[in-house]
Amino acid sequence: MAYAHSNTAHHGSILARFTRVFAEVKDAARRMALYNQTRRELAGLSDRDLADLGIHRSMIADVAHRAAYQK
Repeated sequence: MAYAHSNTAHHGSILARFTRVFAEVKDAARRMALYNQTRRELAGLSDRDLADLGIHRSMIADVAHRAAYQK
């Protein structure tokens, strides 16, 4: 005798799932835009201005990542 079993969990309506996925994509795009803007603005500063902020040029990507993705 054969048995069929499904482990699919029901997580609400298709509309609710679509809305959640859309919100996650929108949030990811917003964070990426913030990362790019922060990185671009910091890269445009002089070494002296960066030093005044306590940032070395090699730290720009990390600072931008923390600004956009740190929770």
